[in-house]
Amino acid sequence: MSFLRSERNAAAILLVAAALGLILANTGFGTALLNANAAHIGFPAINLDLSVEHWTSDGLLAVFFFIVAVELKHELVAGSLNSPAKALLPAIAALGGVVVPAGVYLLFNLGSPYGDGWPIPTATDIAFALGVLAIFGRTLPTKIRVFLLALAVLDDLVAILIIAVFFTTSLNLPALASAAVCVAAFGVLSWMLGRGSRAGASGALTRRGVRILIGVVMVLIALLTWDLTYQSGIHATIAGVALGLVMAAKPAARSAHALQPWSNAIVLPLFAFSAALVAIPSVGISELSPAFWGILVALPVGKLVGITVAGWLGSRFVGRRAPASSVLTLPDLVMIGGLGGIGFTVSLLMNELAFKGIDEVIDEGTLAVLLGSAVSIVVASLLVSGRSRAYRSGQMAAASIDADDAAPADSPFAE
Repeated sequence: MSFLRSERNAAAILLVAAALGLILANTGFGTALLNANAAHIGFPAINLDLSVEHWTSDGLLAVFFFIVAVELKHELVAGSLNSPAKALLPAIAALGGVVVPAGVYLLFNLGSPYGDGWPIPTATDIAFALGVLAIFGRTLPTKIRVFLLALAVLDDLVAILIIAVFFTTSLNLPALASAAVCVAAFGVLSWMLGRGSRAGASGALTRRGVRILIGVVMVLIALLTWDLTYQSGIHATIAGVALGLVMAAKPAARSAHALQPWSNAIVLPLFAFSAALVAIPSVGISELSPAFWGILVALPVGKLVGITVAGWLGSRFVGRRAPASSVLTLPDLVMIGGLGGIGFTVSLLMNELAFKGIDEVIDEGTLAVLLGSAVSIVVASLLVSGRSRAYRSGQMAAASIDADDAAPADSPFAE
C-alpha cells in the first residue's frame, strides 16, 4: 500500500491512465470504449439512471473529494492554515491563481457562447502538483511544499464552492434538507466512534462488534447522503465534501488514510481514463472553438502569472504580518505558479459540467485540459529542477564556507 500512497507514484498512475484513454479512444477500440462509457446503469427503484462516465465522475469521484475535505479540515484546524497569519499569503496567491486564469479564458471567449467555461482553468490538481514537486524537488525546503499544499487546498475549496454554486441548475429542497440531516447523523456517529476509540477497555463502544456496527451504519448513511445530494440538484461529489468536513478528526484521518490508496489506484485513474476517452476531432486549428484556446492558454500561462504576481504583491504589502515560513522568494513563487497550472482532475470535471450537452465542446475542452496540464507539467518540472539545483548549490556553498571557517585540528585556535 505504501507504493500507492506515494505522491510520485500517484501522479504517474494518473498520467498513464489519461494517456491510455486518449490513445485507445483514437484506435480501433475507440468506438467500443466510447459506447461502453456512454452506456447507462440504472436503479429505477431509487430513481438513479447514470451513464458509466457519470457513475465515475459523480459517484467514484466523491471518494476523492471526501479525502480532500478531510485534508482541508486538518489544515484549517491543525495544519498550515490554522491561523489567519499562516493562511494569508497562500490565500492571496490562490486568489490570483483563480482570477487571472478565469480572466484569460474570458478574453478568448468574448462574444462566444462558451463563457460558462471560465471555471475550468481555475483548478489545481493536488496529487499531480505534489507528485511533480516530490519527483524533481527533493532538496527544496519544507516550507515550499507547505505553501504549495496550502495554496492547492484553498484552490480546491474555491473549486468546491464553484461546483456547488455555479453548476447547480435547480434545487430539490426536500432532498437537500434530507441530505443535511444525514450529514448531521454521520457527524454524530463519527463522534461516537472517535469517543469509543478513546474509551477504556471496559467501555461499551470499545467492543469490536459495536464499532463495526457503527461503521456499517455510517457507510449506509454516506451512500444515502450521496443519493439525496444527487437528487437535490447539487453535484453529487459535494456529498463527499460535506461528510469529510463533519467527520470527527481521528475517524476521519483513519478513513482517509485507508481510502487514499484506493483513490490513487482506482478512483482517480478510472476518472482520468473515462474523461480522456475523446476522439481527436479531425478539424483544422482555425476551426477549434475559443473555449479550447482559452483553456489551453489559461492553465499554463494564467495560473503561472496569477499565482506569481499575487504572491509577490502579497509578500510586498502584507508579508510582515505573515510567519517567515509562508514567505517565498520570487523564483519560488514562479515555480509554485508553474505547478499550479496542472489542472487535470478537477478541471476535467468542471469541463464536463460547464459544457454539459455540447459533446463536441466537451471533447475540445478535455483535449485543452490535457494539453494545458501537459505543458504545465513540463514547465513545472524544469522550474522545480532549477530551484532544486539552486538550493543544493547554496547548501554546498554554505557547507564549504563552514568548512573553511573551521580551524584545523593542529591550529592554536582549535579547542
